[in-house]
Amino acid sequence: MKFSLSAAAMAILGLYGLGSTGLMILVLFDVSADSLPHSGPSASVPRAEAAWPVVDSVDRGRAFYFTRAEYTGYGRRYQSWAVDYPKADIQFLIGLRRLTNIDAFEFENPVRLDDPELRRFPFLYALEVGFMALTEPEVHGLRNYLLAGGFLVIDDFWGTYQWANFQSQMERVLPEYEIVDIPMDHPIMSAFYQIEEILQVPNVGLGRMGVRTWEQDGYEPALRGIFDESGHLMVVINWNTDLGDAWEWAEDPTYPWRFSNFAYKLGVNMIIYSMSH
Repeated sequence: MKFSLSAAAMAILGLYGLGSTGLMILVLFDVSADSLPHSGPSASVPRAEAAWPVVDSVDRGRAFYFTRAEYTGYGRRYQSWAVDYPKADIQFLIGLRRLTNIDAFEFENPVRLDDPELRRFPFLYALEVGFMALTEPEVHGLRNYLLAGGFLVIDDFWGTYQWANFQSQMERVLPEYEIVDIPMDHPIMSAFYQIEEILQVPNVGLGRMGVRTWEQDGYEPALRGIFDESGHLMVVINWNTDLGDAWEWAEDPTYPWRFSNFAYKLGVNMIIYSMSH
């Protein structure tokens, strides 16, 4: 299959410093952007204040914001929420806007879990949750968000120790619901791309070396979730994998293409699913 880019698309790649290797982001997939219906305008949604720098311009009323959860972490990992930030967020959005016609805000959008504005953003991304240590206001805020219909995606935590910490935090947030495996025939696996297997996506260092993909004792990747009593998927848990690094380093010719390919496909599917269910 051959791909071609307009002058405007090439200009976008240059604007974000991707250069010619940024073509990888746009040629990963063979689905036309025209195949996705337009989602329509959203209500006015101001950017939230964040502990890390954000762009000055506030773009209100877009259909989708890639919202990153700001949460409290343990000790020196108190800002573990900000790993890969903001490059992974922005670079994933470049791909999302090229692969679909979702009216997505182009920049990062970090929001605290105890911020009342959180409920304005139905999609929420959190990573490095093996070091999560939620305050009571954060527990309350995240619980209200999820029970009101919010959709949480978890990424980039590894092994049994980090799983135990994350599980204990979620038992504080949603004690009445259990974590279960998401079956391969679940609609999220075919929301936009058909996904037939779950790959273990390594961090950029391991991916470049090509020796192994696992960290700690996280030998096998897992896709798990939390469903409510009506079967509504509230939380998607990507364990023993690192989608964020695959987004962040997709333009790097030394990072294996197949991992970025998978990470973008699953990322797009999760967003399409969250917007349509």
